[in-house]
Amino acid sequence: MTDPWVALEPGADPTERVRVLRRAHETFTTAGTVPRPVRSVVADSWRRSARAGVGPDGSAHVELTDGDLGAYRAEHPLAQVMPLFRELMGTFAADGEHLLAVCDAHGRLLWVEGHPVTRRRADRMNFVPGARWAESAVGTNAPGTAVTVDRPVQVFAAEHFIRQVQPWTCAAAPVHDPRTGRVLGAVDITGGDGLAHPHSLGFVQAVARAAESQLALLTPPRSVGEAAALTALGRDEARLLLAGRTLVLSRRHSELLVLLARHPEGLTGDELLCALYEDESVTPVTIRAELARLRRLLGPGLLVSRPYRLTAAVESDVTVVERRLAAGAITAAVASYAGPLLPGSQAPAVVRLRRSLADGLRAALIARGDPDLLADWVHAPWGEDDVEVWRALAVLRPTPSVLARLTELDAQLAAPHSPVGVPAGTPTGRATWLQRPGP
Repeated sequence: MTDPWVALEPGADPTERVRVLRRAHETFTTAGTVPRPVRSVVADSWRRSARAGVGPDGSAHVELTDGDLGAYRAEHPLAQVMPLFRELMGTFAADGEHLLAVCDAHGRLLWVEGHPVTRRRADRMNFVPGARWAESAVGTNAPGTAVTVDRPVQVFAAEHFIRQVQPWTCAAAPVHDPRTGRVLGAVDITGGDGLAHPHSLGFVQAVARAAESQLALLTPPRSVGEAAALTALGRDEARLLLAGRTLVLSRRHSELLVLLARHPEGLTGDELLCALYEDESVTPVTIRAELARLRRLLGPGLLVSRPYRLTAAVESDVTVVERRLAAGAITAAVASYAGPLLPGSQAPAVVRLRRSLADGLRAALIARGDPDLLADWVHAPWGEDDVEVWRALAVLRPTPSVLARLTELDAQLAAPHSPVGVPAGTPTGRATWLQRPGP
């Protein structure tokens, strides 16, 4: 096959391919191996699905209904191009007994339209507006996989991870914000085996590009004063640069803004409660009050509800470090790391993010093996007790001072109740800089 993103090469027998794929799917779900001729994009997706805990007999769950779904769709950027989607794809879907579907960046279906009989069939597997079809939720499928890999993709029959979906074939392409390049969602065509033709993949890709062009015309250019930037590393009270203003946030508002900036699709009140409080007795009224105060502080229009989300992109220093780390720019990532994320916060989601970011940096530093970068880390306040990095440095630069410090740390590790060796970014009570708001 010349194009691995196309499900069937010209002249292939769909019936025979389905038989081969079903056997391959059974092999993977029982033995964990992917035999040929499963395409690499599908094999990778099957592995991600299994790692996410998706089972082959699972099903999609509906997350948004009625008023919540309507409010979310009305404010979603892709609502502006739904007339275009209907104009370009509506007739094709209806005449071909297919479905036109649009999802958000997290695989949640926003619109599902098309042939009535096909819609009733799709309803039985919860391929409906408001259902979550992310790859991590229902396994390999065109809209969910397209937003995961940020590529147009076809999924044919038994290439779907969940058996219930294997009678279907679909093709989807991601749609991006023309200003930021961020994935907004995907446009999808779902139906029978005929959609495995290369033309359907090119079709949805062309529709996605047309939507991005229209969004560029509908979205005014951002002025310099509208840029929003969040600084939360090495500080208990985050700073937000917004429309020329600099706001210093309370600790709780800092936690809220970090989480909302990280989840542009929005979070429900219950999700925020779980993210912020370990105490299950805290009531939704508490979080609503905090969000109301944050909304007044930010000004009108930036924070909306159902679910709670920011209406403008907020670039955080956490994202900058993660992006540079993912690109392999370790030196730049370390230079951008001003310390643990909101170091005094005990909110469960913030603690997880803080540890994940610090552990990712530490692992990258050790793997890189640059003694200067390792030395910079261990001589920073957050790395002075990091025994793993000290050990990596001692291998590369076994100076008397390095070896002496490593000996001291090993002795402390052997002592009972020692805080030495905890993951970088975890408050220990020893380093008083962690409780300072920061510069």
